[in-house]
Amino acid sequence: MARLNKPDLVARFVEAPKIGGWGVLFLSKDEHPATFQIFKEGSNFAVRVYIWNISHGGKGRNPDEFRIQVTGFDQLTNPAGVKTVILGWWDDAEVFAGWDIRQHLAPLGASPSMQISRATLQDALLNGFAPYRNAKGETAIAIRPDFMGTYLRFLDDLHDSGTVPAEAALLEKLSADPDDVDEAEIDAAVAAARKHAIVTTRKALRALDFSKRILGAYGHRCAMCGTQLRLVDGAHILPVAHADSTDETSNGVALCAIHHRAYDRGLVTFKPDYSIVLNEVMASKLKKDDRSEGLKSFRAGLRPVIHIPPDKKDRPSKKFVASANSLRGW
Repeated sequence: MARLNKPDLVARFVEAPKIGGWGVLFLSKDEHPATFQIFKEGSNFAVRVYIWNISHGGKGRNPDEFRIQVTGFDQLTNPAGVKTVILGWWDDAEVFAGWDIRQHLAPLGASPSMQISRATLQDALLNGFAPYRNAKGETAIAIRPDFMGTYLRFLDDLHDSGTVPAEAALLEKLSADPDDVDEAEIDAAVAAARKHAIVTTRKALRALDFSKRILGAYGHRCAMCGTQLRLVDGAHILPVAHADSTDETSNGVALCAIHHRAYDRGLVTFKPDYSIVLNEVMASKLKKDDRSEGLKSFRAGLRPVIHIPPDKKDRPSKKFVASANSLRGW
């Protein structure tokens, strides 16, 4: 089992929100806890990060018992105006676990540790996140790296939901399959103060599942230019807002950041036969408006046809492609 040093643990944390499309800025460096600014689409907050390795509980312990061993501090702190998180990293499965700082503010005793189960960590690897309630009633949460931004955004709400039996049961169901939980069920079970957090978490989990399937099907490669570099998104062909849109893999395509934006804006598309087409009317207007710098290289970088997944069932549905093109004015 690999045990990472503190800089490497912090580096794992920094990478995690980025995988989910969040921005990360360093507010402090070479400190523990380190402080960062996390941001995405209007959500913007500072977070202090305590982080340790996750390991098995030790000789004679239950094989399912994993934990972090808190070292280097007599007492953890939770200052106002910044989110503070306690994280563990399990390198074997490349997942995190998070504990509620508010439950750990008393002076630390000898050899302090915080527990989570191996099964919960494995569930998070499969599903994005998974809650674990210990014998004292505290809820720890296992987190796949791409879910980290959402976890941090709703940090207190997610941990608080885990302490309420009805909400804890809903979290378990949500983590197993977000499609099995509808908004009416959330409305009935979750306290008003936390409904937005749980509804948004459900949407985020569905989006992560869709994106993971799309990127896997396309080999993490842009269908239009072949770029990887961890700059590729899983994009819906028929937009999410459309009544006929689905999260089926056949309604998705992997696109790098520039081609995703160009596709959404109608500068480029692909036909039901998968051939790529540049919008010549838009290209002419860009030239007329003196906004065409880079157009030549953009055109040259396009493949004649999109890269398609080897599995036929994962390939773009011709029905979705035709409908999406019509909606975008092609």
